[in-house]
Amino acid sequence: MTWTLRSRPTAWLVGIVACAMALVIPDLGTAPGGRTASAEPVRNATIVIEEGGARTGFATPEVTVGGGGAVTVVNLDSMDHTVTSVARAADGTPVFDVRVPAGTSATVPGVGTLAAGPWAFFCKLHPGMRGVITVEGVAGGVEPVDTRFEQPLVVPATRRGADVRLVMRRARVRVLPHGRRTAMWTYDGTYPGPTIKRRGGRGTEVTVVNRLPRGAGAMSTHLHGDHHAPADDGQPTTHLVRRGGERTYDYPLVVDGRPEPGSFFWYHDHRMDRTARNNWRGLQGMFIVTDPPRRGLRLPTGRRDLPLMVSERSFSAANQLTDPFAHGPEMVGHHGEMAWSGPHAPPDDATVGDKVLVNGRFAPYLDVSATRYRLRLLNSSPFSSYNFTLSDGRPFLHIGTGSGLLPKAVVRSSVLLGPAQRADVIVDFSGATGQRLVLASVPAAAGATGDDARETSVMEFRVGAPARDASRLPSRLPSPELVSPVPAKVSQTWTFGLEESAHSSYWSINGRAFDPGRVDHRPRLGTVERWRFRNTSDVTHYVHIHAEQWRTLLRDGKRPPPWERGLEDTWRLEPGEQVEVAARFTDYTGPFMIHCHMLDHEDHGMMARFDVVR
Repeated sequence: MTWTLRSRPTAWLVGIVACAMALVIPDLGTAPGGRTASAEPVRNATIVIEEGGARTGFATPEVTVGGGGAVTVVNLDSMDHTVTSVARAADGTPVFDVRVPAGTSATVPGVGTLAAGPWAFFCKLHPGMRGVITVEGVAGGVEPVDTRFEQPLVVPATRRGADVRLVMRRARVRVLPHGRRTAMWTYDGTYPGPTIKRRGGRGTEVTVVNRLPRGAGAMSTHLHGDHHAPADDGQPTTHLVRRGGERTYDYPLVVDGRPEPGSFFWYHDHRMDRTARNNWRGLQGMFIVTDPPRRGLRLPTGRRDLPLMVSERSFSAANQLTDPFAHGPEMVGHHGEMAWSGPHAPPDDATVGDKVLVNGRFAPYLDVSATRYRLRLLNSSPFSSYNFTLSDGRPFLHIGTGSGLLPKAVVRSSVLLGPAQRADVIVDFSGATGQRLVLASVPAAAGATGDDARETSVMEFRVGAPARDASRLPSRLPSPELVSPVPAKVSQTWTFGLEESAHSSYWSINGRAFDPGRVDHRPRLGTVERWRFRNTSDVTHYVHIHAEQWRTLLRDGKRPPPWERGLEDTWRLEPGEQVEVAARFTDYTGPFMIHCHMLDHEDHGMMARFDVVR
């Protein structure tokens, strides 16, 4: 099959651009007596997106409009884009938001009602694209509203037994602070599901029962980051949990004969073609593996050890989840010939929510003492990345990844996490008694790693009085052993890209869409392999590998930053970037997956199978 770039008509847009630009040029005219008349205030403006906008940004990132004027967006790119306000309305949604399909134009809604001043905007589908609309002259009364933190944070119930039973069922849960509860698909009636907490080396069986509504279909639960047999891995097309049925997953929590190191995993649905939909509807929960007590290591414990699942959703006026998949792309091939067509086919298939949730609640708050807290941060969003900061600038002490402690603690002003990535950090609230500190996501400077992070408030910490605190900040940490020696030769290169034809497209690995019956690589049990990731597309991907826990060797030929020097299972891969990793294949043979954890990308082809063999 031959694939070429889709051609999208743009010639007719030249006229639109010319007309739109003419609207923003004031008529200077000639006043009586030969004097030049004063220019009228600029009333209308145009935002232009050129070809390659995902890389280069808006061609006109700063525009000025008169009060009551209009802003037109002209998209000359081959990708869809949005113009979305950073500022929020009282209900937490963007003040303005418009999607502009490739090769079309649109008007930004509500600009004529905005108060005078600068209004920052970005593209939800390519968040590194940013700009500002400045409103001048007579203007409307719409002002940005600060986020209101109106409901307490909920910490999910904890299950500690060797046998855990989770029933997938529809339930109404409190997500938004006012109005009706939201109907979601849940594990055991809550979103997130219960947090499973087990000591490394203590085998755990989790039985998942499917009592979801008719039409939901079969499910597959994946314990993300864990080391277990293929049959217990949440295979995307086999070993499924059909409606009315159940399946028991066996997690020994052992790696190569030794207890699995303390880790922050999470479980979620992994059904092929439906992973984004099923996660969006609520099938997510957390799983913490603990180490035995270590002398001298005094990390915060109990209520000061907080798992925080950060995600995103959009809601109707009745507080119900929207259905971004109702008009999704149409599959025009199957497995090895998998491809999609329609207005939301790749690369225009990002699922982005209006509201950011923490442990299933929008804009929660937590009362804390002026002591040290351990925050286990998980980004379970289908698409967005977050660059976490605290509003008073106090630092995070980064002590671990999702797969274990780091060799050395790292002091950081911000922590960037993409979909499926986790970070184990300590925050010291000492000296902040009486303050309300906001955990927020703030994009990095343009051109820097993290400039595509979402800009939003996340949750609020309300700091009370000091209290007794037995913890202390660590420097050196008992990090899990990293695989060594590492081969100099790369055993397998995985290239993440986009394939397009005139009528269809798909996300690809090594130029091919996922086929569950095709094996793309066969590492041998007991060997160490060095793998390379390459990104040839115009968007960032987040690469997740099943089966093992991996050591990061190189990022663009250089030693990885200190916070990537422990074990990992998910990596950020920017356009043009290369990352090299290594692992030893132990314990299990059979099929495992490598895929992008931006869930629409995974569903639309960006997954491959490798089989561990003897």
